[in-house]
Amino acid sequence: MENEYFVGWGTLALINAGLAQGKNRSGLNWFFISLLLGPFATLCLVIAEKKHN
Repeated sequence: MENEYFVGWGTLALINAGLAQGKNRSGLNWFFISLLLGPFATLCLVIAEKKHN
């Protein structure tokens, strides 16, 4: 059961990296932030506006 927890957390981090890239933010940075913060990082990304270059 514990392995499923880590797989889910890692999957969430990958999803957040893709979401971050869609908002013109660093996917790699958000991947690592998501490993630490998990669902809270997802909430931050969803609330954040798209970054303009």
